[in-house]
Amino acid sequence: MSSRKRKKHPVEYSVLLTATLCLIAFGAIMVYSASSATSYLDDGSGSAEFLKRYVLFAIFGLVAMFMMARNGVAVVKKFTPLLLVVSFVLLLAVLIPGIGIEANGARRWIGIGSIQLQPSELAKLALILYAVQILAARPNMVKDIRTLASPLLVVLAAASILIIAQPDLGTALIAAAAVAMLLVAAGVQIRLLALLAGVGVFLVTIVSVIEPYRRERLMAFLNPWADAGDSGFQSVQALIALGSGGLFGVGLGESVQKVFYLPEAHTDMILAVIGEELGLAGMLTIMVLFGMIAYAGLRAAKKAPNRYQKLLGTGIVSLILCQASINFFTVLGMAPVTGVPLPFVSYGGSNLVVLLAGMGLLLNVASGRAVAGRKRGPMGVVKDGKILRSNAVKRRKRKTSKPKGRNAAKHRNSGRRNRRARGSGTRRRRRAAG
Repeated sequence: MSSRKRKKHPVEYSVLLTATLCLIAFGAIMVYSASSATSYLDDGSGSAEFLKRYVLFAIFGLVAMFMMARNGVAVVKKFTPLLLVVSFVLLLAVLIPGIGIEANGARRWIGIGSIQLQPSELAKLALILYAVQILAARPNMVKDIRTLASPLLVVLAAASILIIAQPDLGTALIAAAAVAMLLVAAGVQIRLLALLAGVGVFLVTIVSVIEPYRRERLMAFLNPWADAGDSGFQSVQALIALGSGGLFGVGLGESVQKVFYLPEAHTDMILAVIGEELGLAGMLTIMVLFGMIAYAGLRAAKKAPNRYQKLLGTGIVSLILCQASINFFTVLGMAPVTGVPLPFVSYGGSNLVVLLAGMGLLLNVASGRAVAGRKRGPMGVVKDGKILRSNAVKRRKRKTSKPKGRNAAKHRNSGRRNRRARGSGTRRRRRAAG
């Protein structure tokens, strides 16, 4: 056994790690429950097909999470511009026929065979990292709309346009909402935030009304029962599942709606399956776990040593909570269907790996081992514009500082005695020489 004791992590680190692992375990159980029947009846590939894929992506994501938890902050701060450029290139490539993979009327994936990547998932994390870097380096930019627009809002608008063109309005909304929360944390003025929010709502309304299928979803959200067999089918089936679950559910694996009634039961609508099989208790458990992430993540961001880490922690928490909130609102019938998965729980390889990598960055901030924005100067370490004096400088200062109190009086008296002694000695030498 090593004589050196392992350094204990702060409580925020432990809470974040525990909540994340619990959500992944919960997700593995529910993905199997939601997909086993339809997977077996559809093509006979086996009831655990989606579970195997979920576990594989979870392993990749956990490896990325623990790597980012060690030294991720320093790495992403250095490579954020490159990551942003790569995400834009992939967003453009996915729109090219023959390169982008089309499914259910949307071209959102790129890859070969079963190995596929959803560029919009990478892009939303890259946008958060870019916004954090800009807001940390230029804290005064939040005071003026012109400095805020260029380059931050211009880059966000360009990425959102490419994501909406896939089409994937839900991911664009998540990225925009997370950046808005970052602006609040960075100290943007309320009137400026209200202006940006108004412009955003107007643009989202225009985008929703222009496309016929989005307009149908909007009308189905307002009254899903008016067209329960077509545009309102998914919302109605989700509400039936939640109503059937009651307080404690019908039992794990006993859902009826997941078998060819509830579309995308193992991805976007997995919360409805949780509500039917585990009831309100299961849904509250999920909410508590996300609440733990919010509490511990924001505390870690508040305790971070510099502005970059504070904003980074806030941005990652905002990204996770915005996505979870939109999924909850959609399943509960409080928002139109947008196709947004539940973080860490829904089946989805790119989303799971990217969010686990982001959680690794949050763990790095919470651990207190991340170092950013520190430079060594002649008087010690300079951090956020303040000088943290080194031990050598402090020792020199103590040696040269004047004593106080009784020691000061003794110091003055001893000084006088020394001066008188030196004066009498000088006079004796002069008489002896004369």
